Amino acid sequence: YLRHLPPAHDGTTPLPLVVDLHSYTEGADVHTVHSGLGPYGDEAGFVTVTPQGTGVVAMWRPRPGSPDVAFVAQVLDHAEATLCIDRARVYVVGLSNGAMLASVLACELPDRIAAVAAVAGVTDVAGCDPGRPVPVVAFHGTEDPFLDYDGGFGDAVAALPAPDGEGTLGDAGVADEPDPDVPAPSVPDVLAAWAGRNGCDDPPAPAEERVAEDVTRLAFDCPAGAEVVLYRVEGGGSTWPGAELLRHATDVVGVTTFSISATEITWAFFADHASAAGRGS
Repeated sequence: YLRHLPPAHDGTTPLPLVVDLHSYTEGADVHTVHSGLGPYGDEAGFVTVTPQGTGVVAMWRPRPGSPDVAFVAQVLDHAEATLCIDRARVYVVGLSNGAMLASVLACELPDRIAAVAAVAGVTDVAGCDPGRPVPVVAFHGTEDPFLDYDGGFGDAVAALPAPDGEGTLGDAGVADEPDPDVPAPSVPDVLAAWAGRNGCDDPPAPAEERVAEDVTRLAFDCPAGAEVVLYRVEGGGSTWPGAELLRHATDVVGVTTFSISATEITWAFFADHASAAGRGS
């Protein structure tokens, strides 16, 4: 993994840790530029680590019990053993395939992760029972070509390279829905499931607030420390809001909004949440 230490890391003052997970095919090197969390942490005062997925095509296996869950746990072990980290303020954010893994980690490592952020890939993990509320903030474009806002895979998934680099996901059949007869949940439904898991009001009916011309904030009525929030980007693609890297890649990933910054909003959300399950510094 790549590691970015802010000037505030003096070896004696425990700092928050943000684990930043790249998207499918992207890799850690590119993602550090994409999210910009490292430089942002220089001013905000948090450590950023960016793990590298395995395989010819850099990727994550976002399912409970996968080797990638164990790998991220080992990354946390190493970071906590070699740096001065506040273990009550450890957070995970991911983009697309990385957001899917971040969702799984909220279920699998709730004693180590205070909150998660999912950009273009929040997932309702089957059988998830973290045993405590895990705050979640998500971002998703209504025109995401890979993970459809209304549920399931978008048409663009079939053209992605297969994990071994031979052919595409469409050729391998990976782009097919698990059960065509069972509709995949929409992004709002996924967030509603998280809200239910976190003990928010039932039925979950989020309050909507237009925060920009093309962005609406949907906030569920949740207890303090269990917040579930979605930023819906009208016409947005599979992108990191506010990131310059893919401004001119609309033909591949769709439109990037610059009305908000996922980096700034994610950190503000994280900064408001420390884990009661944290194990001290």
